[in-house]
Amino acid sequence: MRSHSWLQTAAAIIRDYDGSMPLAAWLKQFFKLHTKAGSTDRKQIAHLCYCFFRLGSSFRNLETEERFLTASFLCSDAPNKVLEQLRPKWNDEVHFSIEEKIAILSAHDEVEKIFPFPSALSSSVDAKLFYSSFLVQPDLFLRIRRGKKEEVEQRLTHAGIRFKVKDRDCISLNNQTKIEGLFKIDEEVVVQDMSSQLVLDPIKGLLDDKVSFKAWDCCAASGGKSILLHDKFPRARLNVSDVRASILQNLQNRFRRAGINQYRRFVSDIASPGFSLSEKFDLIICDAPGSGSGTWSRTPEQLAFFKEQKIDYYAALQKKIVMNAAKQLNDGGVFLYITCSVFKKENEEVAGFIESQVQLKLRSSQYFKGYDQKADTLFAAVFTRS
Repeated sequence: MRSHSWLQTAAAIIRDYDGSMPLAAWLKQFFKLHTKAGSTDRKQIAHLCYCFFRLGSSFRNLETEERFLTASFLCSDAPNKVLEQLRPKWNDEVHFSIEEKIAILSAHDEVEKIFPFPSALSSSVDAKLFYSSFLVQPDLFLRIRRGKKEEVEQRLTHAGIRFKVKDRDCISLNNQTKIEGLFKIDEEVVVQDMSSQLVLDPIKGLLDDKVSFKAWDCCAASGGKSILLHDKFPRARLNVSDVRASILQNLQNRFRRAGINQYRRFVSDIASPGFSLSEKFDLIICDAPGSGSGTWSRTPEQLAFFKEQKIDYYAALQKKIVMNAAKQLNDGGVFLYITCSVFKKENEEVAGFIESQVQLKLRSSQYFKGYDQKADTLFAAVFTRS
């Protein structure tokens, strides 16, 4: 039976995978070496591996094959060949809700074991909903650029692709949807998680979108937040930096596609003790590097390989970055601190540090909770310098 072969291969992958690179990249390398695996084989094996990691620390008492089957039942939303051959009753019930499937397995206690760092979780996060969210693959979210909404929705409809309108410019699709060739990415739509699309909302009342101001995205990465800022505040004068020159090259390519030509970019290690700039800004966006724990439902292997001591490492790094970056804020300016984390040490505690040690005034803080909407969870805190 092919199902046993798929299970054996998935088990071998789980044994050999060490977390040193993203699971998606590791699987790509694996299948490049094992060319006999056809497209169906690759799809089934990859699905089994991802489902396995979605269980986190739960169901550890089960034998390997039984744990794979349990994972496939809980994490699948459509019948599949493995369950059809080896657990036909579960295959008939696979379309049930997560809550119903957990009840079938009498596994409520096991759900509480999925996330390995419960004591580090912010009290603002609903633990039960957050833990169970790992059993669900997140959606693919698109942000529609200005003036493209009708055309984008028509194109999806004509292609027979199901989508949901989440907000005026935000749509969600099944994560496996192929959009390459359907849209001009970054020109017509931006691939951006729903929570990330909302993260600039807290500064709307503090900045006028019709007034020119100087903005600095100090940990810009590939520029998703900067493109969002450009669309929300078209008169903002953009400055972008990152510690990695290679990723700023990716940003330059994205900006070109997005039609953003007037901006300044530079490489900068803001965490360095000797960091300084000769200019100041009216808005600083600090999307700080961190654990990314609010996005782990997209990379569930982190449940197995992330080390808890890294939380302290990231929190210390974040404090260094905000301490240096905030020196460049004008009087009356706005400082937006963002993480993709659910850990209080990276979020509420760093926000407290900014208020007490950096001496900025906290105006608001919130979680953008995507764990019950097939989306990421982000934290944002807004500060001003009086």
